[in-house]
Amino acid sequence: MGVHPVMTVGVDSSAVETALCGGGLRCPALGCGGRLAPWGWARERGVRGVGRLVPRRAVCTGCGRTHVLLPASVLLRRADAVTVIGAALLARVSGCGHRRAADRVGRPPSTVRGWLRRIGQVADRVLAVLAAAAAEFGAEFVAPGLTVDRVGAVVELLGTLARAAGRRLGGSCEPWRLAAVVCGGRLLGPTGPDPDLGVGAAGNTSWPWAGDP
Repeated sequence: MGVHPVMTVGVDSSAVETALCGGGLRCPALGCGGRLAPWGWARERGVRGVGRLVPRRAVCTGCGRTHVLLPASVLLRRADAVTVIGAALLARVSGCGHRRAADRVGRPPSTVRGWLRRIGQVADRVLAVLAAAAAEFGAEFVAPGLTVDRVGAVVELLGTLARAAGRRLGGSCEPWRLAAVVCGGRLLGPTGPDPDLGVGAAGNTSWPWAGDP
């Protein structure tokens, strides 16, 4: 049986469970799209800004891949909510060093320094995924040049994507939850988001609107 570890879903666990048990969730694996079914639970962990988390596990009835369903409020293998990480990145773009950014979000400087280092390392892949999602929503934007600050470019393009998604789907969303969705939880993954995951923006971005703001 193949394994496809993570799929980003909504923050309302009861709504996710209803959708999963009712066949309303589709496999994100490229070229599949089969229905997901319940498949137990992943390991419990604590996430600062979210609380205790026990992610649902699902299996595709088509290709047999299994998935851990992470809420859009968290990232893969990160101990802080994505909105906290996003606030630190915004502080960096506004001119703060990692220590001042850490003070703003109430996290250790070493933790924030690690976030900033990683986003700089994977920014090109993040930008590629955000650009593809923005184009899918019909946003007009200019791809950042090679000399542009990469963290600033991520923040700017994410804002463009969030506005375009809001126009298409109605209302507004939390941009960093949206980033978690389109990056498949891998915004700060070791190699960044994988463009071959097949996580289509239009099929998944309703999730950041679900649950608490």
